[in-house]
Amino acid sequence: MAMASKTRNMLEGLVREGSFKWLLGSRSSFQDEIEEMGKSPSAQKNWIQELSPVANIVVRRCSKILGISTNELRESFDAEASESIKHPSCFARNFLEYCCFRALALSTQVTGHLADKKFRRLTFDMMLAWEAPSTTSESLLSVGEEATVGIEAFSRIAPAVPTIANVIISDNIFEVLTASTDGRLQFSIYDKYLTGLERAIKKVKSQSESSLLSTVRSSKGEKILEVDGTVTTQPVLEHVGISIWPGRLILTDHALYFEALRVVSYDKPKIYDLSNDLKQVVKPELTGPWGTRIFDKAVLYKSISLAEPVAIEFPELKGHTRRDYWLAIIREILYVHRFIKKFQISGVERDEALSKAVLGILRVQALQEISSAVPLRSEALLMFNLCDQLPGGDLILEALANLLTSRELDRSDNSVGEGGMYSISALAMVSNLGFVFGTNPDVTSEAGLAVGEIAVGKMTTLEKVVKESRSNYKKVVLAQETVDGVKVDGIDTNLAVMKELLFPLMELGKLLLSLAYWDDSTKSLAFCVIFTYIIWSWKGKLGWLGYALSFILIFTAVFMALTRCCGQGRPIEEVRVVVPPTMNTMEQLLAVQNAISKAEVFVQDMNIVLLKIRALLLAIFPQASLKFAIALLLIAAVLAFVPIKFLAILTFLETFTRYSPPRRSNTERWMRRLKEWWFSIPAAPVLLEREKEEKKRR
Repeated sequence: MAMASKTRNMLEGLVREGSFKWLLGSRSSFQDEIEEMGKSPSAQKNWIQELSPVANIVVRRCSKILGISTNELRESFDAEASESIKHPSCFARNFLEYCCFRALALSTQVTGHLADKKFRRLTFDMMLAWEAPSTTSESLLSVGEEATVGIEAFSRIAPAVPTIANVIISDNIFEVLTASTDGRLQFSIYDKYLTGLERAIKKVKSQSESSLLSTVRSSKGEKILEVDGTVTTQPVLEHVGISIWPGRLILTDHALYFEALRVVSYDKPKIYDLSNDLKQVVKPELTGPWGTRIFDKAVLYKSISLAEPVAIEFPELKGHTRRDYWLAIIREILYVHRFIKKFQISGVERDEALSKAVLGILRVQALQEISSAVPLRSEALLMFNLCDQLPGGDLILEALANLLTSRELDRSDNSVGEGGMYSISALAMVSNLGFVFGTNPDVTSEAGLAVGEIAVGKMTTLEKVVKESRSNYKKVVLAQETVDGVKVDGIDTNLAVMKELLFPLMELGKLLLSLAYWDDSTKSLAFCVIFTYIIWSWKGKLGWLGYALSFILIFTAVFMALTRCCGQGRPIEEVRVVVPPTMNTMEQLLAVQNAISKAEVFVQDMNIVLLKIRALLLAIFPQASLKFAIALLLIAAVLAFVPIKFLAILTFLETFTRYSPPRRSNTERWMRRLKEWWFSIPAAPVLLEREKEEKKRR
């Protein structure tokens, strides 16, 4: 009773004295609800002391949606949550998440909820409250129309509604939405995004319910996701060999269809399957008249079911935005079916995976309306495309597969309105939107997925893997910047860089040649005696040869370790290269020929390899250098102590059993780890210097 009186007095005092004016700025729905709570005795009783005013208002809205009091919500939370989640230090935020997840799970069951302004405002206010959930939180400057939210709040609340975002691509969506607002999301942009989502959903439903390809789609219950080529200003052209046909292109959740345009109608659709394993290849392609390769505006589709590849061109005056969009969404459908087959997913779990891909395409369509001035990187907004690019993307897909197939979680979709420790699943969401995957409309009600991707008060396994992958991706980006910074143009300049990088080896070669030609008899004699004894000692074992090789590897590892210790804080020594004289016009014309271009790329790549090796030796990237040094020590130990016959057997077995069925998956994983480690290594800096030429006096 004393607590209720204290709460009432506090609310009445705040409203009477206008103490919320600094918090609320201009009058908003928050201010109206504060005044209402100050006048309502029942609302005062439901005020939770640990929560901030904004969080209390959001919890009150959630309780109204659920039809229970705030105190009942708290009792339910206390009964369901573990002690660590209920700890006072994190109670406010965890309880807020619990209320939000329960309210969103129920409110998203309403048809057309994205079109409801109150729902859009509610989800945004949940993010505002998440940033300042407790009374000890740093108060928000404003919670009116001009209020903004950060990436952490968006990435926590938005994936609770799978239509809006998911754990894997939420950060990228936020970056697109805040591209013009300095990393803070405004409600006006967020509202426009959800409105675009609603329109995209209606368009897909309308297309799928139409008679378009109805006879072809009926067997699998395919949904039409995108159609192009129906507007004369944006045609679609199919290239097969040297023949070109305009037509209509249709993408479903199983295949790509092309209908060639005749005089007054469309021809029978050609089917380019994306769901079956036909060794499909989908990539960008150059096209042009009579089979020439001029315009970079096409997508190539190749599979074992086709006699020759097919290129689908998306003509436009400037750029290749249409092509990039179609390439991304075609690959998304292809990748999701590969994911389903790789992890042998079936039934409801398969529909869940498909729904994630479909929702991703809908989100890209909505974001295109917002960022029409700036081309979107569609592949970064589609989860299966992104997993193909991110370091550890295969681990993300593995965690996602485990999440889909797990049956040991807290609740099922059948109790989605009763439990709130997890967010709603994507399949439950698309079912609420009116989509039915497959041919059985009752499959969702027969067996529902356990949970969504977000859990109250903790990070799910999927979130942890995504976080680690993003951290590794930042390292790759930083390393790639150094790689891009040391790439130089011109075959002559690249050869000059390579010559400088190979200078130590060239000097060693000169020394060996000098010893071979006996320029210094004493040195040549000593060299011959020593290496003759080393080779002679090789009788079934490496003998002194093994020790010599081990010594070289140990010396290299020790050199790297000493360089790392002694070079801390010192500027990195750059590779100084004397740039050759500028080529004349004729030489430049010859240099752009196809063979020279290929040679330039090859030399450039070799330079990158050498620069990365230099970076490892000089410990520019300490973590990679440490791992490399340890690997060298292990190899040295193996060469020193393992008999050669065992090494020969192991080498033979490693070579010829690498891609056998039992080892194929592990080999692919280790090769991917090795590539990701290599890509994360920065390149050593290069400083280009031009030789000063003095004019000769006559």
